[in-house]
Amino acid sequence: MTTQNQPLDLLEGYYDSVPRAAGRAEDFGPLTLFVRETAGWPYYARPTLDWTGPAATAKDVERVRERQRELGVPEAFEWVAEVSPGLREAVAATGLRVHAHPLMVLTEDLPLPEPHPLVRVLGPEDPFLASALAVPHVAFAAPGTAVGEAGLAELAAAITDRAGEVPGAADRIRAGRTVLAAAVEDGVALCSGMHLPVGRVSEIAGVGTLPSARRRGLGLAVTAALVADARAAGVDTLFLSAGDEDVARMYGRLGFTRVATALIAEPEEPAEPEEPAGPAE
Repeated sequence: MTTQNQPLDLLEGYYDSVPRAAGRAEDFGPLTLFVRETAGWPYYARPTLDWTGPAATAKDVERVRERQRELGVPEAFEWVAEVSPGLREAVAATGLRVHAHPLMVLTEDLPLPEPHPLVRVLGPEDPFLASALAVPHVAFAAPGTAVGEAGLAELAAAITDRAGEVPGAADRIRAGRTVLAAAVEDGVALCSGMHLPVGRVSEIAGVGTLPSARRRGLGLAVTAALVADARAAGVDTLFLSAGDEDVARMYGRLGFTRVATALIAEPEEPAEPEEPAGPAE
């Protein structure tokens, strides 16, 4: 696995390549806007890979936001603070809210917990694929690690709302671009997450637990299953962005070490909660 001094430019290359598999890139000089062209989580704008010109300004950010509004996509930006140190000020100057997440890389091959009896990796035809895709949306609408009220009724509504995402997700699983793991009980996925391999690099993302099912260790168990799958597939660099410091400590138990800070910017009052940078228990 990756050593702690793994250069961040490896992750920058990954961040640039993943959205191109399911969307298009629009050039705004120091910024690139990725626009999803298939069903799934919407994409974002981020610093242009290997840009050598002037740093992005608030005016550049406003140009991108105008285009996002024109397209009807979230006004979202993602970047690594240590790679683009001046971007936070430019983004904040436009009125977007910037929040930080620990960016962590798997640096230690620690023994993984015993496989959880409820957790498995899902195939493209798995009957629980729909609920596994829906549960993070319910989880991220009520962030944190505390047990919450949202439960099976909210999950059922999310499954209906997100039904159109299932065929595309199944295709990505068949193509090896997505590995989806879930904790399944009583006919639904209570927690799920994925890793997204590109060559020998992969990111664990979208780990979320149904609020009413929290505090059962399901987020850690799903993440451990994803780590095991990535190891078996020969992934050299496995990383994630933790929701907060408490969640980061949990991932430290699996061998993840903080290497930088992932930043996400969005409007002060987003119309709908978007996927955070990383997992939430």
